[in-house]
Amino acid sequence: MDEGSFYRELCSFFRSFSGLKGKTKVGQSIYNWGSRSPLHAKNSNFPEYLEAGKKHEVACALWAGGLLRVHSQHLVCFLCQMLGERVPLRRLKTMRKTLSGNNMLNNVLKEYPYRLPQISFRDSNVTILPLRNMKDIFYVGNITIGTPPQEFQVVFDTASSDLWVPSIFCNSSTCSTRVRFRHRQSSTFRLANKTFGIMYGAGKMKGVVVHDTVRIGDLVSTDQPFGLSVVESGFEHRQFDGVLGLNYPNLSFSKTIPIFDKLKNEGAISEPVFAFYLSKDEQEGSVVMFGGVDHSYYKGELNWVPLIKAGDWSVRVDSITMKREVIACSDGCRALVDTGSSHIQGPGRLIDNVQKLIGTMPQGSMHYVPCSAVNTLPSIIFTINGINYPVPGRAYILKDSRGRCYTNFKKKIVRTSTEYWVLGEPFLRLYFSVFDRGNDRIGLAPAV
Repeated sequence: MDEGSFYRELCSFFRSFSGLKGKTKVGQSIYNWGSRSPLHAKNSNFPEYLEAGKKHEVACALWAGGLLRVHSQHLVCFLCQMLGERVPLRRLKTMRKTLSGNNMLNNVLKEYPYRLPQISFRDSNVTILPLRNMKDIFYVGNITIGTPPQEFQVVFDTASSDLWVPSIFCNSSTCSTRVRFRHRQSSTFRLANKTFGIMYGAGKMKGVVVHDTVRIGDLVSTDQPFGLSVVESGFEHRQFDGVLGLNYPNLSFSKTIPIFDKLKNEGAISEPVFAFYLSKDEQEGSVVMFGGVDHSYYKGELNWVPLIKAGDWSVRVDSITMKREVIACSDGCRALVDTGSSHIQGPGRLIDNVQKLIGTMPQGSMHYVPCSAVNTLPSIIFTINGINYPVPGRAYILKDSRGRCYTNFKKKIVRTSTEYWVLGEPFLRLYFSVFDRGNDRIGLAPAV
């Protein structure tokens, strides 16, 4: 794709934001973002800038979100007319060269020696990719995008269906600390005429749909549709670049085929399954595997649980008990098995009751317990398809930055009267999980 074509599509994308200030949160964030531009909207007499040879400054301000609160439609139309021109670029020193010049590079490399291993291997047609445990809060794995490949750390998320990473046009504070995809450096990049947005529990993004080659270990998906974020918020303290969704295609916000489905349809994986082993206590060894199951990661036999319906990784829970009392889900309820959630989530009043049974001390949104009492805390038991899955106190307690112990339960806000829970990482660290798309079921077994 030539440069003019890409900017023409980008122009169309920004046009969709025109006039959104005060109407949507995305529009407000664009407005706030633009008001920090050197070409603040008070300089509304933009033709003077053009006559003074300032075309490129106006164009760049627009690309950065600037000037959208005044003359936004006019500026967008003008940019469309001038797309044939090239914007002069100035080469800057890379971080590596800057550090090398100041004799700081070796010190940085010594202080931050860890790099997630790139190995993935096939054993009986199973592709295994290492994941990094980030303080027992989330897990990231490496993928590459483009030709030549550019590397990103992403969360493999069973609650969503879209793959996205930051674009070079994302100037949100979150993006400034992330690896951003440089589309011009990829010979296989292709733009699609589509925009989309996703709202997560912890943040949101807005972006454009593009196509390129994506690699997960030795699995390769050519011309894979994915998202490039232009606006992000809420991910400031999350050390990952993007998200790789593993839910069913009907839940895709971009309305494109998820990477797992594309690999499955093309016969790149031998079986339509993937599985997770999530390590405990910030240890190494976490993995996601595609195309089969490595039985060395769990004990005993897998217990298969049918999905409530094909199209979502939700199962029916028979009951939830603590201290031999049914405390929730007395008539059965729905639970989403979510590898992207760092909590066990449930309805507010029921989570409050769980905290009360544990004997927590609330402080703001946090609920603390004495660290010395962790091993004596009651288990919360999820009975699923007739099998009990206990979650003991040591599994639902984390430590904050000051070494204080708190519970990892969270209130789930839902718009339905149906009782709904989320079985996130505190549950999945205990139980090896297999997601079987071929039979619309989830397998669970005690993790090693």
